[in-house]
Amino acid sequence: MGPEQRVGGQARPAAHPRQPSEAQVGAAVTAFGLLAEPTRVRLLWAIREQGADVTTLAAAAGCSPTAASQHLSRLRLAGLVEGERDGRRVVYRIRGGHVRRLLEEALFQADHQVTGEPVHD
Repeated sequence: MGPEQRVGGQARPAAHPRQPSEAQVGAAVTAFGLLAEPTRVRLLWAIREQGADVTTLAAAAGCSPTAASQHLSRLRLAGLVEGERDGRRVVYRIRGGHVRRLLEEALFQADHQVTGEPVHD
């Protein structure tokens, strides 16, 4: 966790700098690149609210368990998902609210483009 500031007696993360660092830009580009693949978007959408195992995710994404596992491995290495062992299976979850909101906002924006609904803030 980065530096903190006190607001109203509570510790909060310090504001992000005006200019992102090269490492931050690189991580964002990696995340956007990984989200530029339909199967990965479907996998993330399937676990946006609760975790699921590879077999369940493969069915939700319309791919084989092997393909789902490979995509999840890439998403995990980039820090977008995390896996937790539950007996013999691994349950995958989105790693934090930022990833969830990024996915939801991208799909809500796409909905506006597809349906022609006016954009809003």
